[in-house]
Amino acid sequence: MKIAITGSSGLVGSNLIPLLKANGDDVIRIKRANLEKGETDIDWSLEKGSWENTNENDFTGIVHLAGENIASGRWTKERKERIRISRVNGTKRLCNKILNLTTKPKVLVCASAIGFYGDRGDETVNEESTKGYGFLSDVCKEWEEATKQASDAGIRVVNLRFGMILSNKGGALTKMLFPFKLGMGGKVGNGMQYMSWITIDDVINVINHALTSNSLVGAVNAVSPDAVPNHIFTKALGSALGRPTLFPMPAFAARLAFGEMADELLLSSIRVKPDKLVKAGYQFKYPDIKGALNHLLQKEG
Repeated sequence: MKIAITGSSGLVGSNLIPLLKANGDDVIRIKRANLEKGETDIDWSLEKGSWENTNENDFTGIVHLAGENIASGRWTKERKERIRISRVNGTKRLCNKILNLTTKPKVLVCASAIGFYGDRGDETVNEESTKGYGFLSDVCKEWEEATKQASDAGIRVVNLRFGMILSNKGGALTKMLFPFKLGMGGKVGNGMQYMSWITIDDVINVINHALTSNSLVGAVNAVSPDAVPNHIFTKALGSALGRPTLFPMPAFAARLAFGEMADELLLSSIRVKPDKLVKAGYQFKYPDIKGALNHLLQKEG
């Protein structure tokens, strides 16, 4: 296959490219004009929604991962708007470009997030569940709707709703490691909120599965089948590091430190099942939290 990728320099994209190349696929990176590119890469302009490349008309598929990092700073009004625009407007403009290609790709795999479901307490949700409430839920809905023009044109679109991506090379887990290694980690809030997660190893395999499995269409939950409460996750992380977990972060402290972001990213409870992936025959490499963390942290050493 020939696969074009946006967000290729991010955590997911940088891990995905070696897998695709190992499969024998050709990879074209759609990158912003101010980033270094190779001979076959494409200049991408979010504002113009255009790119320039002589080989642009024969992609088998496109993987769209680009978007403002939601957890790199407090959610000011301006930052929230950047998060929304980078996902919604960027996806709309990418789809507009795709529809103008002489030969359209067969599949578009677009990132989304389980934030779509909002805070659901102990309720178990799957792809058939309704949208929740909150900033992230609204953004995810608009983000997924932005791909409708591609699906209406006959392109198979897969909206991967990612849970918390666990990696020893970036993302949420690496931010947790410093205090936990010092023995200062602990549960957040009351620790009862469910965390739906997935290892980076499974993330890239899920994307590959989405590119090649014609049965996957529309919203697909990209999470492990083992969603766990925060206090269980905390114990598993402490155990993997051989450290105690005796220093909880009360909800008020989380809100003081992170503002609105704390309620939607740290304190909300989202218990998600990957029903479509399981039905499509995907087998997780790391389905349980203890095995996943042991794998990642041994890999780190």
